[in-house]
Amino acid sequence: MQPSFLIENNFDTTLVCGIDEAGRGPLAGPVVASCFLMNKNIIFDKIDDSKKLSKKTRLKIYESLILKSKFGIGVVDEKIIDRINILEATKLAMKMAYQDFCNKYNIYPQILLVDGNFIPFNICDQIKKIVPIIKGDQKSYTIASASIIAKEYRDKIMLEYHQDFPEYGFDKHFGYGTKFHLENIKKNDICKIHRRSFEPIKSMLNASN
Repeated sequence: MQPSFLIENNFDTTLVCGIDEAGRGPLAGPVVASCFLMNKNIIFDKIDDSKKLSKKTRLKIYESLILKSKFGIGVVDEKIIDRINILEATKLAMKMAYQDFCNKYNIYPQILLVDGNFIPFNICDQIKKIVPIIKGDQKSYTIASASIIAKEYRDKIMLEYHQDFPEYGFDKHFGYGTKFHLENIKKNDICKIHRRSFEPIKSMLNASN
């Protein structure tokens, strides 16, 4: 299935935004969301769920999207994730991305297409409808574009963290629980950007107390 504008075409407005996140699963770093305004004048043949694209292809599309499109970003760090849980942190990042978009462009989308099976925040006066779409990044061109921006934006954050904590290899796994990452946690203990509420980090901390 290739993302298209089939879902977007159901609405009689061009003020349609797609919202998606990156970073729900990693053991370290933030969760990042993007709110992306539909633009049928910008078409890339390879737009897809960000997880299906090679790093090289995704980065190339990202660089074009951020130059030619309107989007907002929301970033919620590991401390808040540990405090309110990853689902609520994801919802908060999506709300922040929407607010960033509105503040940046003074544009208020009427329709929000959200990747997932939940509505991340309450409808306000400007929004007519929030539509949760399971596997939306595989169906909606607008959500897929948001997913690419969120993923690349988060990757750039993790590359910055790699400069501070090179011993964990964040430039390779970007915080995900790979074998290499887990081995380095056991070797070096956790650092300040690790999510203490996530397993196996939580159990490791409990065992050391």
